[in-house]
Amino acid sequence: MAKASTISVPPTPNRERPPEPVPYAATREELLRFYHDMLLIRRFEEKAGQLYGLGLIGGFCHLYIGQEAVAVGLQSALSDKDSVITGYRDHGHMLLCGIPPKDVMAELTGRAAGISKGKGGSMHMFSVEHKFYGGHGIVGAQVSLGSGLGFAHKYRGDGGVCLAYFGDGAANQGQVYESFNMAELWKLPVIYVIENNQYAMGTSVNRSSAEDQLYRRGESFRIPGIQVDGMDVLAARGAAETALEWARSGKGPVILEMKTYRYRGHSMSDPAKYRSREEVQAVRDKSDPIEHVKKLLAEAGVKEDELKGIEQTIRREVNEAADFAEQTPEPDPKELYTDVLVEAY
Repeated sequence: MAKASTISVPPTPNRERPPEPVPYAATREELLRFYHDMLLIRRFEEKAGQLYGLGLIGGFCHLYIGQEAVAVGLQSALSDKDSVITGYRDHGHMLLCGIPPKDVMAELTGRAAGISKGKGGSMHMFSVEHKFYGGHGIVGAQVSLGSGLGFAHKYRGDGGVCLAYFGDGAANQGQVYESFNMAELWKLPVIYVIENNQYAMGTSVNRSSAEDQLYRRGESFRIPGIQVDGMDVLAARGAAETALEWARSGKGPVILEMKTYRYRGHSMSDPAKYRSREEVQAVRDKSDPIEHVKKLLAEAGVKEDELKGIEQTIRREVNEAADFAEQTPEPDPKELYTDVLVEAY
């Protein structure tokens, strides 16, 4: 019987990796801004849930409640050169790109004054002006598109980096790995952000993923990965600083797995029977990102009255956005025939 030949495999050389991130040392003013931005997202999403229940928002609606620290921490580190793209849980990311709440809420209700003229709704909002490239309903589609945005940044030499968000469910899509391969080959300035809220649409990560440590998903493509506490806005901001420095220096993409948790169902139509109320409440009690910053602010000497003032201002802004969205007109039916084709010469 012939013997199997053996091949000597040389040891894998040490690969350069980004340094381990450290939590961001925020000033008092920065902590207040983080608190404001996270609270704005939460109150906005709560109001969106109410409008959905009243039938004023149609189609699907995916809320970001519980995950606020991820987007606030990461996007607070971006410059005006950078771009953002995400999936269909996109309202919070848009607000952080500087899009007014009334423009986002009007889009949710399908109004002409919405940021996408009422044509995108909850899942497909878009604003080139604010460097926000969607809102995408196809699971994982934004990863390939985000790689394209990274290519555009490198081709133009504008110094920008693309922040491409996707979830733990999308992490199992094939196009994600095609994107990883191309991005590393071409050293594209992309930060792949896996928002691991642990349940995808309704199946826990350890039941759906053979490798449930998602930050390792880029290893076979030589893309470094970092696992981050996504319930801590300072940890998220610290990771953003590290990842942005890596991408801007021409070293290619990096993966950030943000361990987070959504309090609501996958969408408004999801009863979330795959987990217990006690589990959700335990996360709220121990790891709520807003309460965490609230404690830090108290330690920094911020009085409760100041925080109440921020809360009142946000509630007023969100209520005004909801009123605007209810009162502003729907698009003219003729708009069905616009914005469907762009001819380039």
